Amino acid sequence: MTKPPRICSCGRVVPHGELCICQQKARRERNARHDSRRPSARERGYDHEWRKARAEYLAAHPHCRECTRHGVTSLASVVDHIIAHRGDKRLFWHRANWQPLCKPCHDSVKQRQERAP
Repeated sequence: MTKPPRICSCGRVVPHGELCICQQKARRERNARHDSRRPSARERGYDHEWRKARAEYLAAHPHCRECTRHGVTSLASVVDHIIAHRGDKRLFWHRANWQPLCKPCHDSVKQRQERAP
């Protein structure tokens, strides 16, 4: 049984689990504003040295830690900072603060954890 559609605040009928066109547009605009103020990846420390260290780390830790916790074997493609470094170079390079994640876990599970109060 599928769930019924909902009515967006703009008045459009939207299928369950989907964003309305107006919500999609607002999200794109919000992301663009955020990205325009954000330093580039290189300025945040993700340079050649990071790429080299990342490759070495993933070679030594090839499986996603989050998937493994749930009994699933999945290759990691992201080296995640367990505690967000927020520009702190010492924390950025501290390998005990790194964990291997697959992209879906990094982009969903980890982001939800960081947004939680």
